[in-house]
Amino acid sequence: MRARIKSALGEVAYGDFLVYLMGPYTSFDVDAMVPDGVDPADVSLPAASADEDDLDEMMATLRRVQGRLREDPGVNAFLAVDPDIPLSEMDAASQSIQFARASNATLFVVPGLGDKLGVGMEVGSVLEDLDGTDRQRVLFAHEETVASAMIRSIGQRWDVRVVSYADEDELVDRLRQFVADLMNREVYGDLPRKTAQ
Repeated sequence: MRARIKSALGEVAYGDFLVYLMGPYTSFDVDAMVPDGVDPADVSLPAASADEDDLDEMMATLRRVQGRLREDPGVNAFLAVDPDIPLSEMDAASQSIQFARASNATLFVVPGLGDKLGVGMEVGSVLEDLDGTDRQRVLFAHEETVASAMIRSIGQRWDVRVVSYADEDELVDRLRQFVADLMNREVYGDLPRKTAQ
C-alpha cells in the first residue's frame, strides 16, 4: 500500500514519510457501515449537514493544508482521494484503515462545518484497528467551535493526541509540530521506521 500511495503522489523532500490527512471533504456512505442483515432504513443516525459551497471550502482547506505540509516540512501528505482506489476494489472504510496502517502519521482534521458523523465513524474504525504504537502516530485536530463528548473521549479511549485550533495557520502549525516530532522519534529510535508494506 505504501508503494501504491507514493506512486500516486509527486516528489517531496521526505517522500518516504507518508502523512494521511483526513477530514469531512466528501459525503460518507452510512449504509456501508450498517451491519449485514440490518435494514439501513431502520437505523436512525443524526448527522450535521453542509451545502455544496461548504463542502468545496472544506476540500479547498484540506488541499491547502496538504500543500503546506508537502512544502514544509516536505512530507508526502495525501488525501484519501489521491491514490484513486476504486470503491469497487476496496470500500471507503477499508481504504482509511489501510492508508493509516501504511502512513507514518495520520491526521484527522475536523472543521466547524460538515458531517461529523462520517468522520466519527472513520476515526473509530481506524483507531480500533491500530495498535498502541501506531496510535502514537495519530493526531485529532478540531476547530475550537467543535466540541462533543465523542471528541473528548478519543484521547481517553484510544490514547491519541487531541488538539484544537482557531484558524488555518494555527492548524498547520500544530500539524507541523506533530509531524516533526514523529520524524525525530523515527530517526532517534523511539518509534520504528515505517517500511514498504
